[in-house]
Amino acid sequence: MSELDDIRNAIASDLTIDIVTVGARTGKAQETEIWFLNLNGRIVITGTPGRRDWLANLLTHPEFTFRLKESVRAELPARATPITDPDQRRAVLNDIAAHWYREQTDLEQLVAGAPLVEVTFTGWAAALNC
Repeated sequence: MSELDDIRNAIASDLTIDIVTVGARTGKAQETEIWFLNLNGRIVITGTPGRRDWLANLLTHPEFTFRLKESVRAELPARATPITDPDQRRAVLNDIAAHWYREQTDLEQLVAGAPLVEVTFTGWAAALNC
C-alpha cells in the first residue's frame, strides 16, 4: 500500500486532526485540535454554534495545514471554503456523520450559527480530492 493510500484510508476513517491556521490578527501560526467529517468524500470542518478563532483565521487566511495524527501522520496543504448557503448547510449538518452536533443542539440552530467550511486539498495533496 502506498503512502497516498494510507492517507486516503485515514481521511476515510479518522476523526481528530490538528489544523494549523494563520492568525487573523496576529499573522502567526495557530494550531487547533478539531474533528472533521468525511461526507462521502466531501471533507468538512464544523463545530457547535459560537465564535471560533479557527474560523476567523480561515476566513482571513483560507490556506492552512490539515494534519492527520491518528492512524497515520501527514501534513496536507489545504484551503477552506465557507459553506454559507442555508440549504447546503442543512444538508451537511443533517448528514448521519454530523449526528454528534445535532445531539448538542437543534438542526436549525446549527444551520444558523455553526462554523462550517469545506476542505479542498492543494499542492501535492490535491490528488486526494474526490
